[in-house]
Amino acid sequence: MTLPAVVNLIFETLWWVILGRVLMSWFDPSGNYRISRILYDMSEPILAPARRILPTFGGVDWSPLVTMILLNLLQGFILSSL
Repeated sequence: MTLPAVVNLIFETLWWVILGRVLMSWFDPSGNYRISRILYDMSEPILAPARRILPTFGGVDWSPLVTMILLNLLQGFILSSL
């Protein structure tokens, strides 16, 4: 596997983990299911810094959306430089 493919795989995995966490928060807001806890544990180190910076608007946590956008931008920047 080439370096760009590995970098792409890492970013894509992070993106899907965050999306999975968002979806599971609708179906399992209390985090009772194991998959919810796994997705939380994998995504919280990425989302926590964004959550500290971004205020909540109307009770909505925008950190997953902003983080996913930043991940896509960073992915494009890194892959274009490889």
